[in-house]
Amino acid sequence: MSTHSITEPSARLKWIAGTLVVAYALVTLMPLLWIVATGFKSSTDAIAYPPKVLFEPTLEGYVNLFTTQNRASAEQLAQNPPQTWYERIVHEKGMVVSGPSRFGERFMNSVIIGFGSTFLSVFLGTLAAYAFSRYRVPLKDDLLFFILSTRMMPPIAVAIPIFLMFRAAGLSDTHAGMILLYTAVNLSLAVWLLKGFIDEIPREYEEAALIDGYTRFQAFVKVVLPQAATGIASTAIFCLIFAWNEYAFAVLLTSGTAQTAPPFIPTIIGVGGRDWPAVAAGATIFLVPVMVFTILLRRHLLRGITFGAVRK
Repeated sequence: MSTHSITEPSARLKWIAGTLVVAYALVTLMPLLWIVATGFKSSTDAIAYPPKVLFEPTLEGYVNLFTTQNRASAEQLAQNPPQTWYERIVHEKGMVVSGPSRFGERFMNSVIIGFGSTFLSVFLGTLAAYAFSRYRVPLKDDLLFFILSTRMMPPIAVAIPIFLMFRAAGLSDTHAGMILLYTAVNLSLAVWLLKGFIDEIPREYEEAALIDGYTRFQAFVKVVLPQAATGIASTAIFCLIFAWNEYAFAVLLTSGTAQTAPPFIPTIIGVGGRDWPAVAAGATIFLVPVMVFTILLRRHLLRGITFGAVRK
């Protein structure tokens, strides 16, 4: 008589589950793959109907993304032969490169604001979560609910008051203003996530450290923080994703100096209208930093998502 485990799935169930996972992954990744492919299409292939799946790849979209171009006459093109591979691509369209585009500046603004607000959110959230977890804070439950309630309100509901406050305080179109705003929005998420992780760290670890002569701060740094590293990493990922992709506040509060990539990419205009290959190229490059950051911390992210699902 063969034995059958009631906990181990059968080979057939494993095959079905694997097939469903692969199918779901393909459906989910299809828009992303289409964006990446569009970045390597020509302007004609990008708007072709029916859409072209097989096409001759070109770097025209990336060249248009990183350069500004002007129309040139045949005489001007003859007098200024292309010196580089990207100038050759531009010359084939009857254009000349007049200088770099502003995508690099907008991308760096996203890096500064996104990672800056993430650092502040995690730093302040860790301190607040530790205080709520370890100390008797008056009206702790009410304060935690108030902090959580800030996530329930749609950002557009407070857009006008924030715009007026930023204009009065001189924070409009500044890196500091956007970092503070994104930090304030992400702080509630950071506090609630980190409090759950710190609650699971036994107090006996800190008490043992205090008995050994550590101060409260030393116990926090050397005992609590290493134990909460998983929660800190997963919280940082969620905070970065929000700050990296935020669009509404970036459109309302920035226009030049501190404008991030999300409101800039859709405004890329080509010769005959919207330059879809350049837009797709910008979206592809924009995905890279947050994707790399998430991959580096993917183990912590999985732990953070499943945290609390099973308790002993």
